Amino acid sequence: MSGARRREEPPQSQQHAVANGGGAGPRGSVWGKALRSDSAWHDKDEFLDVIYWFRQIIAVILGVIWGVVPLKGFVGIAIFCLINAGVLYLYFSSFQQIDEEEYGGTWELTKEGFMTSFALFLVTFLPFFSTGCLDNLLHCHPL
Repeated sequence: MSGARRREEPPQSQQHAVANGGGAGPRGSVWGKALRSDSAWHDKDEFLDVIYWFRQIIAVILGVIWGVVPLKGFVGIAIFCLINAGVLYLYFSSFQQIDEEEYGGTWELTKEGFMTSFALFLVTFLPFFSTGCLDNLLHCHPL
């Protein structure tokens, strides 16, 4: 009998998630809230996870762009840092309009996942940059 109850509970929880604006389960609701302006974030860790993953997505996109352009050196790293921090700052302050003090202040939200995204940026940047340099070297000095 308890097994029958367990089988009945998941559809009810799915109906509850859909009624609360979620798509297909909890993941749909988190990303749905992340993409809607001025969402209510009852779970602080959930919002910090969204900040973290947005930062990782930005790092991959900028890593590919910087590698293809190729933008390198201090200027490339500085522009990456400004864009990465700036876009996320605009996201949580203007788009989501959250109270930064609930999360430890603006600095805590700005640095959430930053070093991981910087490492991911470099890991993404290097193969694209190296491939471009290798192609340029082979075209200028044929073997």
